[in-house]
Amino acid sequence: MMAGLSRELVFLILQFLEEENYKEAAHRKDRVKALEILNKDLKVFKTLNEDLFKEMTLLLTMGDFRYKNSQVTVIFSLLVISNFNNPLIKYKITETENILRRARPFGISEEANNLATSSATRPSQSHVYSLRHHDDLPKTVISTINQGSDVNTMDFHPEYPTLLLVGTKTGDISIWEVASRLRIARRSFTVWNIVACSLSLQASLANNIPVTANRVTWSPDGLLLGVAYSKNIVHVYSYRAGDELRDHLEIEAHVGNVNDLAFTIRNQKLSLITCGDDKTIKVWDAATGAKQHTFEGHDAPVYSVCPHHKGHIQFIFSTSIDGKIKAWLYDDMGSRLDYNAPGYTCTRMAYSKDGLRLFSCGSSKDRESYLVEWNESEGTVKRTYLGLEKQFTGVVQFDTTKKLLAAGDGFSIKFWDMDSKHLLTTTSAEGGLPASPCIRFSKDGILLAVSTCENGIKILGNSEGVRIIRSIEVHRKLPGVRSRNTDDVEVSGVWKPKEITEPSQLRSMKLPDNLLSVRILRLMYANSGTSILALAYNAVHKLWKWQRTDQNKDANATTSAPPDLWQPSSGILMTNDIRDANLEDTIPCLALSRNSSYVLSASGGKVSLFNLATFKTMTTFARPPPAATCLLFHPQDNNIIAIGMSDASIHIYNVRVDKVLKKLIGHQLSVTGLAFSLDKGILVSSGSDVQLCVWNTDTWEELAKKFLQIPPQRTTNPQSETRVQFNPNQTRLLVIHVTQIAIYDPLKLDCLMQWSPHQGSGSITDAVYSCDGKSIFVSIEDGSVSVLNAKYLRLKCQISRTSYIPSNSNVCPNAIAAHPFDPNQVALGLSDGGVYVIEPLESCKKWGTDPKISFDHGTGVGSGQP
Repeated sequence: MMAGLSRELVFLILQFLEEENYKEAAHRKDRVKALEILNKDLKVFKTLNEDLFKEMTLLLTMGDFRYKNSQVTVIFSLLVISNFNNPLIKYKITETENILRRARPFGISEEANNLATSSATRPSQSHVYSLRHHDDLPKTVISTINQGSDVNTMDFHPEYPTLLLVGTKTGDISIWEVASRLRIARRSFTVWNIVACSLSLQASLANNIPVTANRVTWSPDGLLLGVAYSKNIVHVYSYRAGDELRDHLEIEAHVGNVNDLAFTIRNQKLSLITCGDDKTIKVWDAATGAKQHTFEGHDAPVYSVCPHHKGHIQFIFSTSIDGKIKAWLYDDMGSRLDYNAPGYTCTRMAYSKDGLRLFSCGSSKDRESYLVEWNESEGTVKRTYLGLEKQFTGVVQFDTTKKLLAAGDGFSIKFWDMDSKHLLTTTSAEGGLPASPCIRFSKDGILLAVSTCENGIKILGNSEGVRIIRSIEVHRKLPGVRSRNTDDVEVSGVWKPKEITEPSQLRSMKLPDNLLSVRILRLMYANSGTSILALAYNAVHKLWKWQRTDQNKDANATTSAPPDLWQPSSGILMTNDIRDANLEDTIPCLALSRNSSYVLSASGGKVSLFNLATFKTMTTFARPPPAATCLLFHPQDNNIIAIGMSDASIHIYNVRVDKVLKKLIGHQLSVTGLAFSLDKGILVSSGSDVQLCVWNTDTWEELAKKFLQIPPQRTTNPQSETRVQFNPNQTRLLVIHVTQIAIYDPLKLDCLMQWSPHQGSGSITDAVYSCDGKSIFVSIEDGSVSVLNAKYLRLKCQISRTSYIPSNSNVCPNAIAAHPFDPNQVALGLSDGGVYVIEPLESCKKWGTDPKISFDHGTGVGSGQP
């Protein structure tokens, strides 16, 4: 939008914003007159950049004119100055050349006042919040939590308002559920991979100097949390509500202290921003840990970062301990704006919750503290808030919510209305606070966490916060509601997964079987939902069919009535060819045609095509070596088959003419997973090489490939299979590996989410989407089944082995299949040869509750129940 603009051109535009006729029209909100003036006085811009002219016309003639003027000024201030050497525009350089670039002193300068419309004219209606009385302030002490060490940093979860993340001066981090005062998770500082660290860091760690958690913060969606430590390191954990913390990334981000970190979303991808004692700011890919940008220009250690955006324009404010404030774009072209913090303080910056107002708070070397609001477009202070005391230690901490400011100062918490410089009120929180306590508002502003002198945290609330916390406490005291168990209660947004441990908590049925019991390796429902097909280790197939009854008129698979283990009148078994197979090294494969009339199958030998109605072998082909390791019918043509092979190739095979149409080469080990997408015209393959490949189904050209990201402290081996499945609308790709469940973008192969089971649970054995794509069922080596919310990969129900297997035998499900019409029914093929169908109780209808915030404003208790 701004290409081709010089600094002088910006100055002319800003002069136009001060033009009297236009200001009068703006004041009267006379859009017609304003547009007339715009066309007359700015037609030079139309000839230079018609797109820019249209953009300005839109901005300057809609909404509140004065506010739009300020918005235009911000955009110009941040972006345009990078183009001031553009040779296409030849204006004479005037004495105004350095106005936008130079450092701004404390106070409003005359030049800045002439350059842009003051944001003091911004309409207060855009962020109305009424402080009717002091009950709106979170001043009432609700509870006290014993952290156990000195609290240094805190952050409330963005979705679950009573989950609090805490970092301490001893390097510990914890997640607390503040309503119940339960510690949900805890980690002490440790380096995950010392070998990967620099030699200087290894030497520093050997000194056993205590490590501090300088900053903790949640990602915008609450799926990740970041920790900045005082020794070079940043840790990123994944977190699913009700589940444990999981290692995600370890980054040696800076030399010395990592002083701050923040998450931001750019181009629909999550990035992590860090700053440190090495005077740099760095931007990292939050999924992979790859470094994206390094910003240099500060002359002292960088103390804090504050990413933000104005429309599509994204930028970062940074502050250093010498009181300098800089603004950066994501283009590695140096800082765009340079300010001086009031009193040259070591300061932090934060925007109001609506993103429209910018504040900073800090303490200078002579211990004076300043809390101010900025005219961000001018680099000058709009308002200085009164009431802060001289600091004896540390830097005063502050936070914003709605129209409130709060700071921990003078052994108390102080509050200001954003629109008044005068102190609104203070509270000592019943005593026991340090001189400069750490404070943090919940995202909705109804709770306030405050650190104490005794290694604790006090939770304060306003009238609404008190009511909600008390309601949660009452609810948890009701009969049958257990506070420490991960049960099926969703309260005030504090969601926990359902645990099923007893047979009485679900419906299950073992399918009848009079054949030899051999471990089940593959399992699937017929597309009609009336039968289940299994492939056992001995290459024998088993087929169960439900019969029509008065209670089951559609012959649908159900736990209410047992099916028949079906065989044709001839009594033959449907058995794969295994003459050339070594069963111990075999990767079995099984596929059904669209109408469920034909079965493709292999167990290390030739591929067999069976008629499911008669069990007769129609044909065999693809004699090894190489052996078939994965099979898939083309979704539109049953005669076309994709075959993954043990030699890492993929054969596109026509059964009717017995011919390989195309051989695809892209993997390094056996191909173990295949998935077609008609909508996107692609075939996705996966292999034992933990690699994904995307193929164009028209040309069979390779479009993309990517290796899986193996979670830290998880191991794999060349025999591990990787399987893939599209969700029903083919917008997401499920990747199944022994170490993880992952969701990928099917075209770009960007990993969107990962989930791994508890370390003590063992490996993942199989997984499948529910028919509606809203759940993912994951079978685990310890015999359990995890039911995940597919949108966020959050555990919503844990089904223990003891709930569906009556004995205490150490069997586990090797295969799992989802009913094609019932999103809550699954079948499990076990290591002892048994096949079970499980369903939730009729009174529950589904497996647990999807994780989401739900409030019942009448009771304060979450309304979402399983």
